[in-house]
Formats: sequence, C-alpha cells, structure tokens
Amino acid sequence: MKLFIAALTASAVAFGANAIAAEKPPIVLVHGAFENSQVWGHVAAKLQKDGYKVVTVDLPGRPGNPAAPNKVSLDLYRDVVVKALGTTKQPAVVVGHSFGGIVISAAAEKAPKKIKTLIYLAAYLPKNGDSLVSMAQQDKDAKIGPHLQIQKDKGIASIEYSARADLFANGGPEALRKAIPNEIIDEPLAPLATPVKLTAARFGKVDKAYIHTTLDQVISPAYQAQMVAGTPVRAEYDLQTGHTPFLTDPDDLATDIEKAGK
Repeated sequence: MKLFIAALTASAVAFGANAIAAEKPPIVLVHGAFENSQVWGHVAAKLQKDGYKVVTVDLPGRPGNPAAPNKVSLDLYRDVVVKALGTTKQPAVVVGHSFGGIVISAAAEKAPKKIKTLIYLAAYLPKNGDSLVSMAQQDKDAKIGPHLQIQKDKGIASIEYSARADLFANGGPEALRKAIPNEIIDEPLAPLATPVKLTAARFGKVDKAYIHTTLDQVISPAYQAQMVAGTPVRAEYDLQTGHTPFLTDPDDLATDIEKAGK
C-alpha cells in the first residue's frame, strides 16, 4: 500500500508539473504613440481564441485613460504597465509597439521577474539614456519627421493629418487608409523626450524578441536592424507590412507573438 501511495503521489506531482509547464503565459499588449489599446482588437481576439489570457494597456493621456498632458510622464507609463503585470499569476509576455518599446523596457527595469519575454513590434529597442526623440533623430530613413507637429503650449505632439495614411497604413486596403487618419490621436509630449534608465543587471537579463516590419515608414527597417544589432535578441521575425501590422496583418502578427513568447 505504501508503494502504491508513493507511486500515486509521484504521478500526481508529475501531472501537476506538466500542467504548469503546458500553461500558456499571459500576454500584455502595450500600444505606441498616437494610439490607444483599441489597435489590438483583432490580435487580442486571436490570442484569446488560442487560449492566452490577454491584457491590453491604455497608457495615460488618451481616450480610455484620460489625463492632462502635464500630468503624464514616462514613469507613469511604466507604472501602469507594471500594475497590469500585477494582474497576471505568472511572468507575462509583454509586447510593445513603436514608442511602447521604450515603455516596456522601463517596466522590465522595474519589475524584471514579472516578465517572461519582451517582444518589440516595430518598436524602439533602447539603451540606457535613450528617448524616443534621441532615437528618432538617428533614424535617417524614417519618413515621419517632417510631419511631426509639436505644440509646446499644449504639451502635445501630433501627426500632420494628410500624411497619416501613408505613414501608418501604407500597404493597407483603401478602406483602412481612409479610416486611419481619424484614429490617430495626439500624444503627451514629455514622455517622448524623457531618457529611459536601464541596467544590465535588470533589463539586460530579460528575454527579448523583435518583430520587424519590412515596409515601415515610421521606424525604418534599416534602423530596426541597427537597434537589434546593438541590443541582440533571442529571436527575430519579419512581417511584410508597414508600421501597423495589427491592422493590416493581425493573424500573422498574432502567430509571431505566440512563437516569440514560447
């Protein structure tokens, strides 16, 4: 009887371990500048259908999480993401799009043990002391610069309306190109110019992957490759899209997120 109980206990322990191993990690989706969490709608639905718990984050200072621009900071963005990580029972796969790459890097510096993998989607992959402004100035092939409008008196940045379709929906269907200019929102200015603080001991030890967008007009493919060369990642994937694959190729994007997060 003792041998039977011991064998049964061992089997139960092994089954429990296998069940934990098979459990899919939660996925936290962090949008970029000039966006809100609604951009993840199709991708989140696909991930949920495939059995993942998905948390979408609305950064402060936009519809869904309103705040005056002068109350918004990069630290606040970071803390909102860390709070979202507190809703998951195990370390999460955290996806950051565009400027969201800087935000998720800051979150990894503060709470590295809560993160399984950082996935940079057409995103800034920073080093210590970088900001969106400093990194964008290094991207000589990006097309967004001449169309960026700074309103210091209001504390916001915006994108010239007539350029929005070409910048954010190039390669997309005509219906999307017509719709997207009205979906681009103003962005609080201060976080874009704030240097991120990162260390090798914390951020540096978090697993990383990068999803490249080969037709990107906002963060050029050449600069995406340059960033990855400067901060190597475990895995890389390519999407034949512009800057917003969650709108133009959500199924393939979801598939790459699942692959990268395993």
